[in-house]
Amino acid sequence: MRFSWRTGASRHVRIADVRSAPERRVGVTIAVTAHNYGRYLEECAASVLAQRDVDVRLIIADDCSTDDTPRVTAALAASDPRVTVIRNERNRGQIPTVNAALGLAETEYVMKLDADDLLPPGGLARATALMEARPDVAFVYGRPLHFSGAVPSVSDAQPRSWTIWSGSDWIAARCASSANVISQPEVVMRASLARAAGWFRPDLEHTFDMHMWLTLASMGNVGRVNGPVQGLYRVHDASMQRTVHAGIMIDLEGRRDAIEAALTTHGASLQNAAQLRAIARRSLAVSALDRACRAYDRGNAELDLVDELAAFATATYPDARRLREWHALGRRLTIGSKRAQRHPRFLADALTRRLSEELGHRHWLRTGEL
Repeated sequence: MRFSWRTGASRHVRIADVRSAPERRVGVTIAVTAHNYGRYLEECAASVLAQRDVDVRLIIADDCSTDDTPRVTAALAASDPRVTVIRNERNRGQIPTVNAALGLAETEYVMKLDADDLLPPGGLARATALMEARPDVAFVYGRPLHFSGAVPSVSDAQPRSWTIWSGSDWIAARCASSANVISQPEVVMRASLARAAGWFRPDLEHTFDMHMWLTLASMGNVGRVNGPVQGLYRVHDASMQRTVHAGIMIDLEGRRDAIEAALTTHGASLQNAAQLRAIARRSLAVSALDRACRAYDRGNAELDLVDELAAFATATYPDARRLREWHALGRRLTIGSKRAQRHPRFLADALTRRLSEELGHRHWLRTGEL
């Protein structure tokens, strides 16, 4: 293998000449939660059961659906012995349901997959090839493809390379940006570590996934498959991210809670855990104040959240009033929303912000970092 070290926001090693399948046939359990998503289940299950070069086990956990999910799951279980179905007699919610499914796993690797998402061809083989080659890696992710409407055609491609971060460096980078860089259907976890972490935390309803990635990174290293799509994330109006978990305040508070929880449990063993918490809190305050500035620049419906965003910033980071973004918001408050929308300086800020976001999005797709 050829490899090279990179330094910067987070140190990592980039490995070339990588494999697209594990040297031995490994087992992977996919836990799919379903609540009234019968219309998506067949496509989801087909994408799992068609995976190459691994032994797949599919556990579908029906959280007391009232649509045709029971009929669809019964048909899937009858047609393929690799499919197991469990059903809640009452609605328990996503996290207890997926934890119950994962608790049945007997394979070396596991993943959580929502019923409206899919796996790309070869995704599990590429991910487990990395984890088999690197037993120090706690979980692997890759490039997600967000889509709406018809499922896009995705090729089964050879990885361009692998990236390996030390877990502590990966956590430090996540705290610096306070962003969740993972959509979710692109992650494969080492089952023993995910089990030791206690699976997903029910009290972190909105960011239980981010908490898991940070927790696993405190227990091992982090890997990424570079190049091919590793997960297909469906965007639609009924998804939880657009209903139950929607809203900037829910997002900010959820990210804060996930980071705090990770750094006060398994992550507390990190030598710089207290410093990382402070860095994350500053980053979250900056994000909140920047979002408030955007509301003024755009004159949009988020203007009524400005006070709430500012209050979040000061509660999260005691020195928020010293931040550049605090003074930027103060200037906008002074001149008012209508003038802010036309002010040359703020127009330039908005243009710079849009360009930075576009470049950041491209960087994320390529590297998995923000």
